[in-house]
Parts: sequence; structure tokens; C-alpha cells
Amino acid sequence: MKKIAIYGKGGIGKSTITSSLSVGLSILGYRVMQIGCDPKADSTINLTNGRSAIPVMTHLREHGICSSLSDVVVEGVNGIICVEAGGPTPGLGCAGRGLIATLNTLEDLHAFAVYRPDFVFFDVLGDVVCGGFAMPIREGYADEVIIMTSGEKMSLFAARNIKTAIDNFADRNYARLRGLILNRRGINDEESIVRRFAHEIDAEIIGDIPRDNNIQLYEEQNKTVIQGDPELPISQAILNVARHIAGNGGKS
Repeated sequence: MKKIAIYGKGGIGKSTITSSLSVGLSILGYRVMQIGCDPKADSTINLTNGRSAIPVMTHLREHGICSSLSDVVVEGVNGIICVEAGGPTPGLGCAGRGLIATLNTLEDLHAFAVYRPDFVFFDVLGDVVCGGFAMPIREGYADEVIIMTSGEKMSLFAARNIKTAIDNFADRNYARLRGLILNRRGINDEESIVRRFAHEIDAEIIGDIPRDNNIQLYEEQNKTVIQGDPELPISQAILNVARHIAGNGGKS
């Protein structure tokens, strides 16, 4: 089992691309779990045809305890296991603590042993690397971190902060940086900008996602672009990133 936390600036498209990678890995024959770590609880919506998973924090608020994985888990396309952390009542409580409670709940219910995924994606809120939102990096939940970025200044600024957080935990054998995924926004000389940045922080670019309106077209239908049309060039590009993450062409 490989557990991967995906970080990046808010609005960079983490949930959209993470969901597409989940589908890509499932097509390659792997069992995938995706855990949305944002209080908005919208990470997995494109994997379930718009059927929302009950956020763990919502269930805990209403019932005080979560006694069964079936209370908070939805099985999505290709058997992808979907979980949403959710968060506290808006304006009350700490969302980071909500993530801690969610991960502890999944651990108490032996979620990874029950579902036995080959890959687990933690889709983490924005560029927050403090408190509970750093938990996937520092508490041993994730083996690797992927940073999603564009060539935009603030996106690269966030990516650098995330890399610094990873480096600060390096001596504790916590999650290591797997690499960057360039999610293009169509700015001038974007590839060169991100390649220079990757060299500066000593990171590999493991994926390059072109800007493509088909992603939004199928998202409006609560689908990933790979579900919508796997033969599209953008779908094939995302599938190639999934192959890179898997380290081979598919599960034998």
C-alpha cells in the first residue's frame, strides 16, 4: 500500500486532478482510496456521480461516535473508496483538529486493513502545512507528498512553503517529496518557469497536465474527464501520470 498526500495552493485543481488520478490508477488495475481533507467535503464528488459521502466530522457531531465504516464510506466508480473528513460548524472549532479526528477514526476502524487499497490519496486543504493539516506529512500517514502547482507566482510560493515543511520533518523519517505535478493555467513560458523552480528545490516534475476545457465539461456532469472520454488527449495525459505514480503500466 502506498499512501500519498497531495498538497498545493487553494484553487489549483487538486481535487479534480486527484480524482482523475484515482480513476486512472483504478483503470490500471489498482484498488484506490481517496480521502478528502477539506471541510468543504467536495474532494470525491466526481467519483460518486454527485452522491456525497457523509463527512466523518458530520457523523461524529450527530452521533458522537462512528461505529462502522459504512457510515462514512461511499464506493465510487471502479470501486474507488471515497471518504470525506468534513469539518466543524462554520465559525466554530478548528478544521485541522477535525482532520486529526477523522484520521484517528479511520485508524480505529481499521479502514486500511478492511479495504486493503493499493493506493491511498489524501487530498489536503490548500497550502496549509500547520496543525492538523500537516498530519499526513508528520504523523506517518503518508509515505509520499506530491505538490501540485502552476507557473503562477502565488502557486509557486505555496509550493515552496510546502517543500520547506517537508524538509523540516526529513530527520524524522516522515513523508518524502515524490515530486511536482504541473497543472497548467496557460501563462506565458509556464513549463520553463516550473522547470526552473523544480531545479531550485531539487524536485522532479512527475506530471504535466495541459489546460483543457473538457475537464470542466465533464466536471459539470460529476465525472472525471477520464470517465467522460478516456480517449481524449487530456485523459491519456492524466493516465500517463497515473502510470508514473504506479511505477509501471498496470497491476500484474
